[in-house]
Amino acid sequence: MARQDVRGALSEGLERAIRQSADDIAVVLGTARDPGLAVPGSTWTLGEAAAHLALANAVMADLAENRERPYGDGTPQSLAAANAESLAAFEERRPGPLATMISEQAGRCADALRAAADGPAPVTPLGPMDRSVLGSYLLTHMLGHGYDIARTLGLPDMLDPDRITWCLPFLLWAMPIVADGAAVAGLTARYSVRLRGGGGAFGVTVADGAVRVTAEPLDRPDCTIVVEPVAFLLIALGRRNPWAAMAKGQVLAHGRRPWLAPRFPALFVAP
Repeated sequence: MARQDVRGALSEGLERAIRQSADDIAVVLGTARDPGLAVPGSTWTLGEAAAHLALANAVMADLAENRERPYGDGTPQSLAAANAESLAAFEERRPGPLATMISEQAGRCADALRAAADGPAPVTPLGPMDRSVLGSYLLTHMLGHGYDIARTLGLPDMLDPDRITWCLPFLLWAMPIVADGAAVAGLTARYSVRLRGGGGAFGVTVADGAVRVTAEPLDRPDCTIVVEPVAFLLIALGRRNPWAAMAKGQVLAHGRRPWLAPRFPALFVAP
């Protein structure tokens, strides 16, 4: 995993990834002429996706500045409702102004996180979150919607293994929260997950209807999953079918119970 060179609540590597990703999204959006284009796999238009991202960046910047911003209760249904409500109250859909807002609000969040050491945990849409993880949340959210925007416009996305490494702190923090109770019920399994190319590794233990995540791979896992970093993030965010990724060789599994690998993505519900 990338070196955790921390300044305040934000590492230099994560700060670079946040600012560069926001700027890359702004550049891609700057090429758009029709905000009414449909986003593949979504009910949103391009303008709505960009507006949501601009609004979400502003929410996270407020949280980083210790301002309270209620936004649903963390369930997919409440987040969808909060998204719809915020979009209805915000009429801007022009790509240019939204590109500027996305970049400026991401920078504001990064500035606030860089300036302060970890303090009281802000109450985010997914619950109280250490400020050191909030930057990773911001990046992960931007990369997911940035991918959607780039794909809508037929342009290269901004996903790369280094940036995805900086998404891991948030994803590992969120996994126990977004675990599907019905999917983990009755399952006992130990997973190690490794991102190809030295992009990080972690362990997941499922037992007694709960999920526990460690920042290091497990010593004696039942199943080891080796996954290409971009495929890992897109599967985690519900943007790629895990079976399709397996068919392309982007996901491999081995160990005492390798048949557990296809079950792993279904243990979680993307918020």
